[in-house]
Amino acid sequence: MQTMQRPQHAAIPDAPSTAGPGGHGAHEQDRHTGPCAHESLHMPDTAPEAEQHGASGGTGHVLTIRMCSGLSGDMFLAGLLRLTDMNEDELDRRLSAVMPELAGTVRLMRREVHHIGGWHAEVRLPHEHRHRTLEDITALIARSGMDGRARELAVRTFARLAGAEAAVHGVAPEDVRFHEVGALDSILDICLTCELFTVLGLPRLLASPLPLADGEVRCAHGVIPVPAPAVLEMLAGLPVRPFAGRGETVTPTAVALLLSLGAEFGPWPAMRVERSALVYGTTVFPGAANGAVFALGTEDGAASGAKHRKILHPVL
Repeated sequence: MQTMQRPQHAAIPDAPSTAGPGGHGAHEQDRHTGPCAHESLHMPDTAPEAEQHGASGGTGHVLTIRMCSGLSGDMFLAGLLRLTDMNEDELDRRLSAVMPELAGTVRLMRREVHHIGGWHAEVRLPHEHRHRTLEDITALIARSGMDGRARELAVRTFARLAGAEAAVHGVAPEDVRFHEVGALDSILDICLTCELFTVLGLPRLLASPLPLADGEVRCAHGVIPVPAPAVLEMLAGLPVRPFAGRGETVTPTAVALLLSLGAEFGPWPAMRVERSALVYGTTVFPGAANGAVFALGTEDGAASGAKHRKILHPVL
């Protein structure tokens, strides 16, 4: 399973929200579904260090993500939760550190697709009636109890999303608004992913080329083609490959996270695997390999010099 998942909606000023029951909008940007607007944050004037030199903490550890059918925010969560082997009490503590109301909203669950077992992040968010601006989200992260490095990574990720959405809609990043559960969903995905990446010690991140397919997705602005406009804004210079399915495979949040965490793109690295996980999103693509493989380990000596294409992007 895989592709879009929960909704993350950002809206351009005066654009009505079309979120459906439970606060999920027509386009689920991060639960693997569709892209229309996203979150935003203060954007630094220069490329962040994590993007210039990778987010690695210099531990010799490497994390690789092999995207069979794509990647979304909840898939990122599922993979990192499995690799950290975090218990529910610790998970809830970290969720509460972001926002108290997020405690208990995420659980790592077993799931099967085509009789193959894997992992899925089940997310149940409370409904709230409020919109958040770039300034609101930046302030929320600043006052949270997150690890300092995780806060920086989260801000960078929101900055990328804001820049992409602003470019798509022809507005300033600070004019992008995040509606109700869409905003809460993105806050959860991005902040918790950055927390978990920090727990892993900021490993070197290597990813496979992004699988892309034709199709469309519904969002607050109607039916739009995929890749979503915000994804297209962030694809410059990134390696992609065709995918046998149809529909959204890679969400804006996933691309923004990969870039902000300093991802390099290429084949499997030379490494000694210590932990691994097959994770699924919510969409199952018939007749295609589903899911994403996460593997964590240590770089294997001289072979670690294998060539990978490092993509460095200044913050938009």
